[in-house]
Amino acid sequence: MAASDNDNSLLNYVPVYVMLPLGVVNEKNELSDPETLEAQLKRLKDEAGIDGVMVDVWWGIIESDGPKQYNWTAYKKLFQIIAGLKLKIQAIMSFHKCGGNVGDVVTIPIPKWVRDVGDSNPDIFYTNRKGTRNDEYLSIGVDNVNLFDGRTAVQLYSDFMSSFKENMSDLIQSGDIVDIEVGLGPAGELRYPSYPQSQGWTFPGIGEFQCYDKYLKKDFKEAAAKADHPEWDFPEDSGEYNDKPEETGFFKKNGTYLSEEAKFFLTWYSNKLIFHGDKILGEANKIFVGLKLNIAAKVSGIHWLYNHHSHAAELTAGYYNLSERDGYRPIARMISKHYGILNFTCLEMKDTDNADEALSAPQELVQDVLSKAWKEDIDVAGENALETYGAKGYNQILLNARPNGVNPNGKPKLKMYGFTYLRLSDTLFQDDKFELFKKFVRKMHADQDYCGDAESYGQEIVPMETQNSQLTEEDIADAAQQSEDFKWDSETDMKVDG
Repeated sequence: MAASDNDNSLLNYVPVYVMLPLGVVNEKNELSDPETLEAQLKRLKDEAGIDGVMVDVWWGIIESDGPKQYNWTAYKKLFQIIAGLKLKIQAIMSFHKCGGNVGDVVTIPIPKWVRDVGDSNPDIFYTNRKGTRNDEYLSIGVDNVNLFDGRTAVQLYSDFMSSFKENMSDLIQSGDIVDIEVGLGPAGELRYPSYPQSQGWTFPGIGEFQCYDKYLKKDFKEAAAKADHPEWDFPEDSGEYNDKPEETGFFKKNGTYLSEEAKFFLTWYSNKLIFHGDKILGEANKIFVGLKLNIAAKVSGIHWLYNHHSHAAELTAGYYNLSERDGYRPIARMISKHYGILNFTCLEMKDTDNADEALSAPQELVQDVLSKAWKEDIDVAGENALETYGAKGYNQILLNARPNGVNPNGKPKLKMYGFTYLRLSDTLFQDDKFELFKKFVRKMHADQDYCGDAESYGQEIVPMETQNSQLTEEDIADAAQQSEDFKWDSETDMKVDG
């Protein structure tokens, strides 16, 4: 449908993408069952009116044969199928391992030649206090260390993105690829792997700090010495993966997390993460500058223990978020330097979804993170965290997509840039589930027909600009000052069952 000049209601339209299966390109770098995929995507486009798809582009598959030996054949074939159906593509630069997290049904490790470096130097991987290594993603301690066939970790990511741009230039130029989501950590999220199921973590455990590789240890000792406190060290009383906050000296009420030494550590730990994101988004910005593309970064929805005063699970993941300190606006400010989009998760969850002991508050968390991104004048996109097929989850997503409802006179004050539904599966096409999903897409589109022209709903993609300024520690400290969240309506005005 083309919008007429007075069709202001179209400015309430929120595009809907569908995440493709994790193994749509398998570990052998082959496109799995393209005929079924094409048939399913055609139904999603023709019957449900979805706008596009999101897909993991696995580093462990593309550069598996050796350094700088990239093989894009299967992904080119996949993208051509998608583009042929007039669906837009969001490509995730997936620099992490698939396997060992919630919903991981396939295993795709990072490239073997990179892991081989870890055989002789296991400190390239994130490490907990007991010395357990995690091979999901390279430690940010090696971001700038020449260990990988003469390259640093940041150069590995940068070269991969450059190769993607070269090999997919026709699909970028044609406007088929619209978003590059830059993987910045485990599960593609800007965080530490603080709650790995592969190491026995279970919900709603506090998680563990992941900074005990030799590179991050050295960095911290240098930072402490520079602050005239060479005696300061990592916390000794922060517990183990499945502890409750009150079982630890660090996270309990009035615990040591409030001490000067701990504040210094938590600031260092979270700043390292934010500067890691800044470096790699900076590389993406340089590579894709001038092209009509968005870049995005994903932040994890750590909603458990949000109602505990220490926010323990957020702290171990690297989000230094307390009632008197904002952990998310500094991340939004970093992303804003690169004109990026903040992608957030757990949009479908309600506070009542988890047992009381989890102290879970996903509704407040979503409100907090989205508000802080909007205050930094950047766009926000999002996903559901778990499989969602029912009206309750869809209505919550619809509320978060337009927190104050539809504005019949034009663009609403608050509106998400887009939503990605997790994930394409046979289950989605079961009769009653598919009917409700179709209704959900229609409501996300503000009861408008499918619109292929993003400019009509106020989201024209402009050529990417150069990074606007360098991120500083002062920027982070300034953004960490608390500010009010925007107000949300109590429920959406676009219910799927209303």
